[in-house]
Amino acid sequence: MKIHPADLLVIALYFAGTLGLGLWVSRRNRGSEQYFLGDRNFPGWAIGISFIGAMISSVTFIALPADAFKTTWVRYLPNFAFPLVALFSAYAFLPFFRRGTVTSAYQYLGLRFGPSIAIYGAVVYFAAQIVRTASIVYLMAVLMSAMTGLGIGWGILIAGGITGLYTVKGGYSAVIWTDVVQTIVLMIGAVVVIGAVIARLPGGVAEIFAAATEAGKFSLRDLDPATGRLEPLASGFSLTEKTATMLVLVGFVQFLTGKLNQESVQRWCSTKSPREARKSMLILGAGALPIWAVFMFMGTCLWVYYGRFPDEVSGGVLDGTLKAESILPHFIVTALPVGVSGLVISAALAAAMSTLSSAINSVGMVLVNDIWTPLRRRPLPESARLVAGRVAAAIVAFCMIGGAALFHLADTKTLTDFSIIITAIFGGGMAGVFLLGMLSRRGDARAVLAGIVVTLLFTCWALLMQFGALPRVFDPYYTAILGNLIMIAVGYGASWIWRAPARDLTNLTVWDQSKEAMV
Repeated sequence: MKIHPADLLVIALYFAGTLGLGLWVSRRNRGSEQYFLGDRNFPGWAIGISFIGAMISSVTFIALPADAFKTTWVRYLPNFAFPLVALFSAYAFLPFFRRGTVTSAYQYLGLRFGPSIAIYGAVVYFAAQIVRTASIVYLMAVLMSAMTGLGIGWGILIAGGITGLYTVKGGYSAVIWTDVVQTIVLMIGAVVVIGAVIARLPGGVAEIFAAATEAGKFSLRDLDPATGRLEPLASGFSLTEKTATMLVLVGFVQFLTGKLNQESVQRWCSTKSPREARKSMLILGAGALPIWAVFMFMGTCLWVYYGRFPDEVSGGVLDGTLKAESILPHFIVTALPVGVSGLVISAALAAAMSTLSSAINSVGMVLVNDIWTPLRRRPLPESARLVAGRVAAAIVAFCMIGGAALFHLADTKTLTDFSIIITAIFGGGMAGVFLLGMLSRRGDARAVLAGIVVTLLFTCWALLMQFGALPRVFDPYYTAILGNLIMIAVGYGASWIWRAPARDLTNLTVWDQSKEAMV
């Protein structure tokens, strides 16, 4: 697939505009507080939109429509848990991070359990985010290569380099305001694709709903690999098969884990007030479901479109000879007018860049505040903190680009397996650590480390099952649920063996919240 030079110009202008905005915002950076938190002066609506943009990566932009095109809306089920998680975060988690001087998720772990747990959590976050961002940059480069003919190596350097440049230079203010613009751009891109399909179908919107409803495309049936047919999804609780209830629980645990990391805490701490922080979560909770639905609907629209106007690529996707993720890029290049294609490609890139910029800045903050400073054993002078922040963000950007290059050189299957392994091992049980600290007065570093060790052993067992080395006892979808439950149970049980000395836990558990207003 190759695009018109006019579309390349649109993409180049988008890159230039994003870079210019990031560099313009960088003028305000005068210290580390501004660089990492924007002087805590952001309105809730901007943080809420930024939250949405950071959650919608290029994987979402391409993969959700692909899944709806190939199957049904069954992968939408986990998202139903998100509004509950957003409300829970707004009213249960915020008090832990809007009181006192806590600006980091791992700083809280240090106050609650000690420096060893804080550093462990920070290192886990650093490793997991490097793998995540590297895979997103790689997918961006693949998308650019498929549609422009540019080599993947150059795509990695351009996409990763531009994002890294404006994030390293501009700091957190650049992250938030470019996220706001990029979120608007990616939603425009989705609406343009849907509008183009509606305009080309003789029956318009009515034809889409009629054809999709008749074929069960709006249903929650799943594709059976053995038969190639859509089968009803079971309900109820089960650890051995996918059910509607269990998928919602999976979504709850995944989203809960996502709210207990540095990206979320950093955004909560950067607002003007606790009220604005809560407003950002309410915007996120109200906006996420409709936005995800738009991307699922995009895939359904493409299925109806190619049902009426089939071609070789759409047929290959449906019969399994081509990957489903190729359907949207194919439509963009072959069905959209010149110039519009460039806009939609820019939207897909915007989805990725908003995720990457947020990760670069938050990981840089963790690197300086939660890894380097504690190991250094003395505070870093304020005059050096801004320089350290930019150096740390640059290190993250280089690791991200280098990781993407390694993914390019690796076999695709190896990439997938490696991502699964790293994410599972490093991310396993971290939500459980936070919940143990927040919901219980018991436990110290010894109890938490016992829980971490057992959870890591369980995760390794689950991975061996997933890759066929051991008999499968439960569906791998539920590894995160079980891992966090094990972390909480073992950590709490170990706290009765290693009793923590009595100490002040004010504002560190739900049972010890002070009555003073949040800052």
